[in-house]
Amino acid sequence: MSKVEEFEELRPLLFSIAYRILGSASEAEDAVQETWLRFDGSATRPTSVKALLSTTVTRISIDVLRSARVRREAYVGPWFPEPLLNDPYQDPARSVELADSVSMAALLLLERLSPLERAVFVLREAFGFGFDEVATAVGRSEAACRQLLVRARRHMEAGRPRFEAVRKDREELASRFFDALREGDVASLQELLAADVSMVGDGGGKAPQLARAVIGAGSVARLLARVFPRMARIDVTFEPHEINGQPGAIFRDRDGKVLHIMALDVLDGRIQAIRSVINPDKLRHVGPVADAWAIDREVRQAQGGTSPDSN
Repeated sequence: MSKVEEFEELRPLLFSIAYRILGSASEAEDAVQETWLRFDGSATRPTSVKALLSTTVTRISIDVLRSARVRREAYVGPWFPEPLLNDPYQDPARSVELADSVSMAALLLLERLSPLERAVFVLREAFGFGFDEVATAVGRSEAACRQLLVRARRHMEAGRPRFEAVRKDREELASRFFDALREGDVASLQELLAADVSMVGDGGGKAPQLARAVIGAGSVARLLARVFPRMARIDVTFEPHEINGQPGAIFRDRDGKVLHIMALDVLDGRIQAIRSVINPDKLRHVGPVADAWAIDREVRQAQGGTSPDSN
């Protein structure tokens, strides 16, 4: 195969590694592109192209993450990963590990780790790399990588959610949830929510968002039943879609532009968390982005007052 063909064959893997390390689809794409430039510019023929490219994209991602962490500390409001609609890399032998590692909840837990811990955890736990391969990729000894993995596992296990194992059950619950959301049915919504469910939005200061997290089945159900029928009146629609391997939906304005993306965490037959990504910078990889401020103004004008649910 030519260099281009070898690279394109491995592109899905490279993107999936970078996305899990960075939590950003756009930054992952940039890391993959930089990997290609370095590979294309090298005259050396590696023994293993996969090993070389995996090492390159990992090291680039670690460097990007180190600078990104400073930006995230100054981020306005809650920070969520950029939503991923489809993971391009599939490995039937590691489908469970790959799905678990890409969920919103898992990516938020990965934020607790140092860049090296995160890279080691991703390569070893999600992709099943051998410790020799992990050590080469991060530039540390195998012994050091084992210690990094122990620390990473400890952090992850302390807060790891256990998602509903049966995909069909998750999808059926999500379908009922979105049906109730369309109808603005408080009772039906509340029935599907865990007692301590939380709903949080990531606007990054660049879009209207909830002033604070909303906690509790009753409060979340009432807010959802109040807000989304109002949005429907100005032709906001949504389409259920898997988000980061979990149930969710893409919300669009009347022109079909992306307004926000909602992801659901499901456990024990109830929705445990609802996360909405509203920051337009995190939606551009999905498609043309709606003007969320204009939508918010239109909703408030339609109801004849100021919305108490956004800032």
